[in-house]
Amino acid sequence: MTKQRRPWARLLPRHRLFKVPLFRLLAINLAIGIAIASVVVGGLLAINPGGLRDLILADDSPGTALGLLLFGFVVTFGSAVMGSAIMAMGREDRDHHGGGKLALARISTAKPGRG
Repeated sequence: MTKQRRPWARLLPRHRLFKVPLFRLLAINLAIGIAIASVVVGGLLAINPGGLRDLILADDSPGTALGLLLFGFVVTFGSAVMGSAIMAMGREDRDHHGGGKLALARISTAKPGRG
């Protein structure tokens, strides 16, 4: 049985970019940042601080205002989550050396100056 060739298979990308670990790490953390930004914008609209929701919905094009607000939060939270993931990359190698264990300190009951 021969393998049937699909002529359109050459045109589709093979998702090689997602096989790169650093890109995959950044993409996952960007998605987490987008989710956090969406929750924050939804919370702001639900709470309506200072009449923000009323101000946005009273505008002629509320989609533009919501888009700009969401974009600002996505840039903020997305870059913060991606940056923290990059900075935490080397942490696993340092944590397995056995340091930093909690231990009780021995307290001396002798008074100073008397031996």
